[in-house]
Amino acid sequence: MRNHTMVTEFILLGIPETKGLETVLFFLFSSLYLCTLLGNVLILTTILSSPLLHSPMYFFLGNLSVFDMGFSSTTAPKMLLYLSGPNQIISFQGCVSQLFFYHFLGCTECFLYTVMAYDRFVAICKPLRYMVIMNYRVCSVLAIVTWVGGCVHAIILTSLIFQLPYCGSNEVRYYFCDIPAVLLLACEDTSLVQRVGFTNVGLLSLVCFFLILVSYTRIGISISKIHSAKGRHRALSTCSAHITAIFCAYGPVIIIYLQPNPSPMLGAIMQILNNLVAPMLNPLIYSLRNKDVKLALRNIFSKRNFALEKKIRKP
Repeated sequence: MRNHTMVTEFILLGIPETKGLETVLFFLFSSLYLCTLLGNVLILTTILSSPLLHSPMYFFLGNLSVFDMGFSSTTAPKMLLYLSGPNQIISFQGCVSQLFFYHFLGCTECFLYTVMAYDRFVAICKPLRYMVIMNYRVCSVLAIVTWVGGCVHAIILTSLIFQLPYCGSNEVRYYFCDIPAVLLLACEDTSLVQRVGFTNVGLLSLVCFFLILVSYTRIGISISKIHSAKGRHRALSTCSAHITAIFCAYGPVIIIYLQPNPSPMLGAIMQILNNLVAPMLNPLIYSLRNKDVKLALRNIFSKRNFALEKKIRKP
């Protein structure tokens, strides 16, 4: 310990095996990030401005849009900064913050998907009591629990990882500060922290995924008992968007954190899918597969077009 200087900043070495592709990746990832922000802002604005969407399902969808924007913004701006120039340095405090917010928002989103599955379960299996069970107070409590649960999870992980001394190399062989890349730089044995951290993230994802699976199993049983083809189609359409979003979000997380020795390149691809692609796809999934959202969007644009035409015709 006395022969080393304590690390005060880290150098992000970027995405493995992509040297020389920085310009191409900058334009690709900046486009994905911009689409993520614009799409989620559009969904959030639509939900807030349309009385048709003031229901528990869209309350949670609005929360999801906020988390998607925050989740992408945790890693994308810094990644785009070093892809566009030589600045690959991140301060020690910046690295701590990046890891904390990445796992805080990621875990909160994981809980949110589980809550949304429960919401669909109540809507389809107990339709007559839906507004009683999923009232404003219950929705608010569930939303707060997701935030607090994600925060506690992130505090535990961040405390475990940064209680270790970092006094040697400061080169993070990755494009952001995540658990596997940062632990490689610690000056003490990290096997216990690594097992606890990976088990925490991996098992948390699996438990939430199992609860979602239970909810949708019950939903599937209820749908099979609906005699009307129109009723079955309507019930399936309300769940299909959520199921698609779940697989887009959970797949990369389980692949990354449950591998004993993950490949750096595979891990980077999975993280990019999780950080940029899945948040960008969520607005498309929920708007293209949901009639209420499409109707609300049409109403908003038609009102704006009418106001614009009225303004142009005004002498």
